Amino acid sequence: MTTKSKIILIIIIAVVVTGLTFTFPPIAQDPSYHDFADKRGWLGIPNFGDVMSNLPFLFFGLMGVGAVYSGRSDFFTMDGERIPWQVFFVGTFLVGFGSGYYHWEPNNHTLVWDRLPMTIAFMSFVSVVVMERLHEKGGLILLPVLLIVGAASVFYWDHTESLGHGDLRPYALVQFLPMLLLPLMFWLLSARYSGLKYLGYALLWYMLAKVLEHFDRGIFAMTGEVISGHTLKHISASIAVLMMVLYVKRRKTV
Repeated sequence: MTTKSKIILIIIIAVVVTGLTFTFPPIAQDPSYHDFADKRGWLGIPNFGDVMSNLPFLFFGLMGVGAVYSGRSDFFTMDGERIPWQVFFVGTFLVGFGSGYYHWEPNNHTLVWDRLPMTIAFMSFVSVVVMERLHEKGGLILLPVLLIVGAASVFYWDHTESLGHGDLRPYALVQFLPMLLLPLMFWLLSARYSGLKYLGYALLWYMLAKVLEHFDRGIFAMTGEVISGHTLKHISASIAVLMMVLYVKRRKTV
């Protein structure tokens, strides 16, 4: 299969999945989503576990910004390559604030500020992969477009919720379509850098985070109400960010 045919295949899959998503009726936010297992407060902080478990995002986000800013020139071989990486790590840093703010008082309005920085991280990483695997300038040009699409998906959902018929479909695409396309791109397209294992580790930690999130109450009960699945989800997802930091710091040109 030629590179051109691989790219066409990726585009076709993206278009088909997007089209199929919008064949389903609008998906409103389930109010029970905000009903987390661990509601214990401490030191005047409500929902202490779910709030404070966002601190690693701040730490690893700053680590990433530092790694990109101070990284050797041979870590970045393309013009403008540092830009989407900086945006990615700033986005993950902001996740720490946004998610902490949301979990302080979980509701649809605060959830906007949890989801918005996540779209910054998702979309900027898509730009990174496009630069590394497909087209250097194309990935950089796509960055602002992807960021606008990501933010629009959140504000669209928030607006439709305010009208009484919430629609999560665009946000679901922003979150889950990259998780389908990125591994496919890693598999089909040649790498510019070594260190793919760190990206694989990041994906595994993120997938574990989604599992922990799903079993929030079960894990809380299983641990004797010591820690909840959602608290562990934040820790697992932040470790995925750490794997990205290691990728940036340890990769080499191939």
